[in-house]
Amino acid sequence: MCRINVGGREISPGDDTEMFRSWLTDDAYLTIAKPSALPVNGSINLTFSSDTASYSAPREVYVTARTMGMSKTQNENYQLTWEFPVDSGFNYFVRLHFCEFQIEITKEGDRVFEILLANLIAETRADVITWSSGNGIPVYRDYVVSIGKKGNQKQQNLSITLHPSPSWRTLYSDTILNGLEIFKLSNGFSLSGPSFDLTSGPNIHPRKSPVTKKRTIIVGVVAPISGFITVSLLLFLIYRIHSNKFANSRGPTPPSDICPRLSLREIKTATNNFDKSFIIGRGGFGNVYKGFNNASSTPVAIKRLNPSSQQGVLEFRTEIEMLSKLRHQNLVSLIGYCEDKMEMILVYDYMVHGTLRDHLYNTNNPPLQWEQRLKMCIGAAQGLHYLYTGPNHTIIHRDVKTTNILINEKWIAKVSDFGLSKMNDLSNTHISTAVKGSIGYLDPEYYRLQKITEKSDVYSFGVVLCEVLCARAPIDRTTEDHMQISLAEWVQHCYINGILDQVIDTHLQGKIKLASLLKFGEVAINCLASEGIKRPTMSEVVYGLELALKLQGSEMNGNDENHANDSSTIDYHVLFSSGESMKVGR
Repeated sequence: MCRINVGGREISPGDDTEMFRSWLTDDAYLTIAKPSALPVNGSINLTFSSDTASYSAPREVYVTARTMGMSKTQNENYQLTWEFPVDSGFNYFVRLHFCEFQIEITKEGDRVFEILLANLIAETRADVITWSSGNGIPVYRDYVVSIGKKGNQKQQNLSITLHPSPSWRTLYSDTILNGLEIFKLSNGFSLSGPSFDLTSGPNIHPRKSPVTKKRTIIVGVVAPISGFITVSLLLFLIYRIHSNKFANSRGPTPPSDICPRLSLREIKTATNNFDKSFIIGRGGFGNVYKGFNNASSTPVAIKRLNPSSQQGVLEFRTEIEMLSKLRHQNLVSLIGYCEDKMEMILVYDYMVHGTLRDHLYNTNNPPLQWEQRLKMCIGAAQGLHYLYTGPNHTIIHRDVKTTNILINEKWIAKVSDFGLSKMNDLSNTHISTAVKGSIGYLDPEYYRLQKITEKSDVYSFGVVLCEVLCARAPIDRTTEDHMQISLAEWVQHCYINGILDQVIDTHLQGKIKLASLLKFGEVAINCLASEGIKRPTMSEVVYGLELALKLQGSEMNGNDENHANDSSTIDYHVLFSSGESMKVGR
């Protein structure tokens, strides 16, 4: 069984005063999304109807929600999806909780959307106001979904997808969900035991887009009152019996033969019992500590999952499996891992100089010279190229960014963080997968088609090249110039208009040979092509960057007219991967 407070915090049994239930956050299960978690509306007075009792869900479930943002048109091509691993060959009772509490949504037709369960249509015209008869009135909808057997596959994903209706049918192109519950039923439609690990997060499998799949779902509407009371009482007993067992379950342990397994005692010794003074970084996974190997006094980096987090389990195992198989001078090395007493910890070689971003902006570190930046970009590109050249599989990183490129004591760049990586058989041209990555680096084609190839990494690396050149973040929401919010779009605009030299890092102005700048800019712009097929391969990227380094190699002369500076306008041709050429500048 599973209960989710969508868009809100975790709710403990003590906070669910009437039924003593646990409600998890939805972050670990959210996959394909353009999401926006609405803040708690504590001022709203909820009105419970005769069809929805006050104990149906805690009040907090109904005053938090997740939406896509109240646009009138721009969300039509997107969807909001959650994935839950369940046992094959069973029926599942699914209850979706809704409550409109935004002041803009008061009438029928204000927010209308489709609901798909297991990629099959459950509702073609979901309108919470129609169902509940008003704003601030909770309502739920019940369904029974059949998950058939699929070969020898013991588990599959039960997906819940919300998609905005066309603009002619709804005032706002948006969706909303406040909470959900999933219960496993026996083949006789009675309640069965818990069917999946509540802390493990989704295991994504390729699937066709549910937006275009127009089949009818087998839906059973369960009697709302008596059925709910019966189910709730049974589930309460199951919760009391099984809560300890399943709270500690995180799925199978990675095989010990693929990577050394370390004890928690060793980790605590290396970090002085996780002393805060040993923390050298923080991320979505948790804290990163600097520790020391007792045998050799060698420094190591220790990444520890936040013990209170429900996220990172899948990423944890993916990183172990990926890095244990990879060996390259431009990839970080995994020394070992620890999975003990609810702790999940990864141990790497220590990178003395931190991340590439640490040396570009918002830092007290001295600025990198142009040659240094070029060599680091070449190293990172070589590491990524290695991922794509396996004899049977390619590995797509999916989260290429400057914080995932680390610098060792010799100033060699190494690609890190393989938690989102995907392995692709060479017979496939792409992988259909849930969209994941970082804002500002995400390939628009990947986001639109939900199909990822190595060219998606190439796009992200193009954004990295822009950061290296301009020393600014990929997204800058503080700028008043709308065109400059996205670094990738701004660099493309400047390149086409012949003013690329005017947006480079001020520390580099007058220090880059014009030929080197133009070659570097050409590589970056080609990486950012809107269509993946027009982007270069990573081997071509490496070649272009090496050429930019060679063009920079001759002696610099401060009076040389062939150096880029902050007052010139360049007259040159933009070269595209397709072979087309366009002259720009004056």
